[in-house]
Amino acid sequence: MIAKRKFGKTADGTEADLYVLINSEGTEAHITNYGATLVSLKAPDRHGNFADITAGYDDVAGYEAGTSFFGGTVGRYANRIAGAEFSLDGVKYTLSKNNGPNHLHGPFNKRWWSAEDISTPQEPRIRLRYLSKESDEGYPGNLNVAVEYALTEANELKLDFEATTDKKTVVNLTNHSYFNLAASGNILDHEVTLVADYFLPADATQIPTGEFQSVAGTPFDFLEPHAIGSRIDANDEQLKIALGYDHTFVLDKAGTPGPVLAARAHDPKTGRTLEVFTTEPGIQFYTGNHLDGKSHGKGRTYTFRTYFCLEVQHFPDSPNHPNFPTTVLNPGEIRRAHTIYKCSAH
Repeated sequence: MIAKRKFGKTADGTEADLYVLINSEGTEAHITNYGATLVSLKAPDRHGNFADITAGYDDVAGYEAGTSFFGGTVGRYANRIAGAEFSLDGVKYTLSKNNGPNHLHGPFNKRWWSAEDISTPQEPRIRLRYLSKESDEGYPGNLNVAVEYALTEANELKLDFEATTDKKTVVNLTNHSYFNLAASGNILDHEVTLVADYFLPADATQIPTGEFQSVAGTPFDFLEPHAIGSRIDANDEQLKIALGYDHTFVLDKAGTPGPVLAARAHDPKTGRTLEVFTTEPGIQFYTGNHLDGKSHGKGRTYTFRTYFCLEVQHFPDSPNHPNFPTTVLNPGEIRRAHTIYKCSAH
């Protein structure tokens, strides 16, 4: 089922809606039409106790003022583009610089999306749409984007992204949820597995160097479960640059068209496990290194390393790296991406 509620007003008086997806197990996903944002994901622990495992705010005003992208749909281009510029067919496009010298994410999480309940008898489902107009943030083309959220009886939150354009452009969409499976404390004891033999080392402004570096023998080897805190402060140049983990991992794909396992996170204290499945080539593992205590919501203060992100996406700065999987979208094409967050407990 879906329940619709009010979610407060933005500074200009526009009222936001909150859509609550609920399955028969009692799992809930809360989504607002401001930023197509996942506001809350409530999942049970091994004893059947439910808690919200995502970071966020109490009403839409928090999301309007917030700077951490909590739960938002980000775009046009998730992650960074070097120097805030790229070229297509010999034409240079200059983007807004919003992350030092670079462009980061874009404004989709600060935009109003239209929302439609498209539930089926099997699962509650909502579709949100947004039109990013020609030259928005400097990008070419009118880009029509949609994201659908659906909650299954297997405690899977499914996210389906879609984009079309009327002019050749680049696009990279993702959801930017922050997770803490214990719903309290820090995330250093969480055990993480990443199905990735390689990661992308980055320069001082966190732009990929273009190299695919093996995780073998490094603190970036999560092929077997490791506690986040076990190596996060190792004497490693990449960890020092990012103040922890904030890197793209190159996912090992089986070549199948459907979503495959990309990551698993487990909290030993509560037994909660989050598995991430995706069709995308990469996953950004971020350990909340820039949460500085200035953000508050849901009765919490968001401080250093209290939440982590597993953002499935194409690689950062792909338009400037021909050796990376392309993010170019042509007129007449449909860019689709599928993500599943599966909650369980043991």
